[in-house]
Amino acid sequence: MALQLTIDVDGFERARGGLRRLRQAGEDLTPIMRSIAGQMESHTVGHFDTETAPDGRPWKPSLRARAEGGRTLTDAGRLRRSITSSATADTASVGTNLVYAAIHQTGGQIRAKTKKGLVFRIGGAWVRKREVTIPARPFIGLSTALQEDIEGIVVRRLDAAAGGGPSSGAGA
Repeated sequence: MALQLTIDVDGFERARGGLRRLRQAGEDLTPIMRSIAGQMESHTVGHFDTETAPDGRPWKPSLRARAEGGRTLTDAGRLRRSITSSATADTASVGTNLVYAAIHQTGGQIRAKTKKGLVFRIGGAWVRKREVTIPARPFIGLSTALQEDIEGIVVRRLDAAAGGGPSSGAGA
C-alpha cells in the first residue's frame, strides 16, 4: 500500500465539547473584559509609580517635585486614587473623573482668567503667573507590556474554555 489515511474519532466528542465551550465563551465576553479592565487599571496606576508614559518615556519632573522633592503628579495622590476601570460585554475601559486629569495627560497652556493671575506655591514661596505651560505626562494608554498582558488574558481564557479547565479572575 503506497498511501493510507486513517481517521481516529475517539477524541471527537471531546473536541466538539471544546468547540461548544469556545462558542459559549464568545457569547459573553464580560469576564474577559473585566480581567482586561483590571490590567488596564493596574498598568495606569503603575505609571504613577514609575513616572513614565505608556510608551516608556519618563515624565518631565514638576516644579513642585524639583523644589520640594517627592514625585510628579502624586503630591496628595488624588489623581492616582481616582483611576478606575469598568467593563461590559463589549468594552474594557480605564479613566478618571477628575477634570484636571486631561491637562496632565495631553499637556497645554493654562491662562489666568483675572488680572490677579494664577497664584500657586512652589517650595514655600508664592508665585504669580499670567499663564503656565503644563507638559504632557500621559498616564493612560496602551503600552507594549499592557498589550502583551491583554493578549495573555485572551489566550488563557480561550484555552480554559476550549479545554474546559478553570479560568481564574483578574489577570487570568
